[in-house]
Amino acid sequence: MLLTGASRGIGHATVKVFQAAGWRILTVSRQPFSEECRWPEARDSHLQADLENPQDVASLVDVVRNRLPDGKLHALVNNAGISPKGPGGSRLGVLDSDHDLWTSVFNVNLFSTALLARGLFRELKLAQASVVNVTSIVGSRVHPFAGAAYACSKAALAALTREMAHEFGPHGVRVNAIAPGEIDTSILSPGTEKIVEEQIPMKRLGEATEVAQTILFLCSGQSSYINGAEIHINGGQHV
Repeated sequence: MLLTGASRGIGHATVKVFQAAGWRILTVSRQPFSEECRWPEARDSHLQADLENPQDVASLVDVVRNRLPDGKLHALVNNAGISPKGPGGSRLGVLDSDHDLWTSVFNVNLFSTALLARGLFRELKLAQASVVNVTSIVGSRVHPFAGAAYACSKAALAALTREMAHEFGPHGVRVNAIAPGEIDTSILSPGTEKIVEEQIPMKRLGEATEVAQTILFLCSGQSSYINGAEIHINGGQHV
């Protein structure tokens, strides 16, 4: 499987869950290999690429293709995402976001997903694979911390998931999304505890492992008739 955005949080947890299930994993992030990723073959399986740069994405496709021993990619998990903040971690609305910021966010959060799936479609088809896109609860509602560009990119990624499910399904490739809410990672913003208390029926943060286990389910035969879905992982925050 190929996992983008593997350097922290949900990405790290996903690596651990898939590795425990016996998967061979290729990880991608903007950062070089981290010594914190202490799982077998981690260093050799890490690929450094900047998904904001379309040329890096094209090069990544070639590298991944050459790393697949049988020409098959059984899962593609598009977890990479950026959410720029203003001074002091403030939310960036439309009035605060220039063209370069919008382009940067959409290149990473949306366009790289489409380009990777397009570039590796043959390998996905050969494996009758599963693609999982990581959207967000902010793609369907205004959030106090997530900026306008980030929210719009996640809404667009949900639409892209539907388009890919429709287009790839006849070829045996399933495409689904997960939409996490407030997950206990290092990127939580101050004030999240108020959201937990007032908006989440389960009254707690989600764990990154809970998200990773849902990704594994969508990449397994247990979800063989699920295609084009967006699964909410938010403790009921969306209701």
